[in-house]
Amino acid sequence: MEAIKIKNLKKQYKNFILNIDEMKVPKGYITGFIGPNGSGKTTTIKSIMNMISPDDGEISVFGKNIDEDLSIKERVGFIGDISGFLEESKLKNIKKNISRFYSNWDDNLYNKLINSFSLNETSIYGKLSKGQKKQFDLAIALSIRPKLLIMDEPTANLDPVVRNEFLEILQEQMEKNDLTIFYSTHVTSDLDKCADYIIFIYKGKIILHGEKDNILENHSIIKGKKELLDEETSKYVLSSKVNSFGFTALTSNKSEVYEVFGEEVIYEKPTLEDIMLYYTRRN
Repeated sequence: MEAIKIKNLKKQYKNFILNIDEMKVPKGYITGFIGPNGSGKTTTIKSIMNMISPDDGEISVFGKNIDEDLSIKERVGFIGDISGFLEESKLKNIKKNISRFYSNWDDNLYNKLINSFSLNETSIYGKLSKGQKKQFDLAIALSIRPKLLIMDEPTANLDPVVRNEFLEILQEQMEKNDLTIFYSTHVTSDLDKCADYIIFIYKGKIILHGEKDNILENHSIIKGKKELLDEETSKYVLSSKVNSFGFTALTSNKSEVYEVFGEEVIYEKPTLEDIMLYYTRRN
């Protein structure tokens, strides 16, 4: 069973249309949801969470509509760029108010995470640093014992130390508790480290999806003399940039391109950021 399944989802705004024919988030893995800002990531997540009403389409979480079954709501955690917690509230009061809505709330895990983050429960949420707020948000989200954790730009503007700690805890909890993570971000370096699957959305449409390792293995950055890239050979690359020193391009079929260019060009393994940049350049 997929943790999230979307079919024929449509949502139209004045200057933007979300149009997802099909999207599946496999259960028990970390799926990275990537795309430039304004591509439709947050609109998709709000649709899944039933925070906005789509114009058309079907969305299921663990096979059910999230708003028709309260037991499904209890199994879904969320971390966003902005938490929505009252800035003037003490941490202990936020925890008290949140915990009573979840039958599987885990006080032991909450206390363990709070202590490991060196957070004081008497602290005012609004006076915490950006990193401390995110640590607290993570402690709350994991302590409800979710089966699905949806995250929208959770590590934006965090320093590398806090981001790495954040990712390590996520992976640890995923392995221990059969947790599925749907991780929307434009900080693709995080997903290079931890994602199992990738879904790439651009201008409201899914343009690439699959296992991360397969995507990285099938794509390749190629570099060579600009004379090698002509009208015919350009057909074998997704997009390219050319300067006086030569060209750099991205291909989605490394073996096919090797037959065209052979040893005349250099082949490099791309990052997810490379792939995102070249696909958006093409479009």
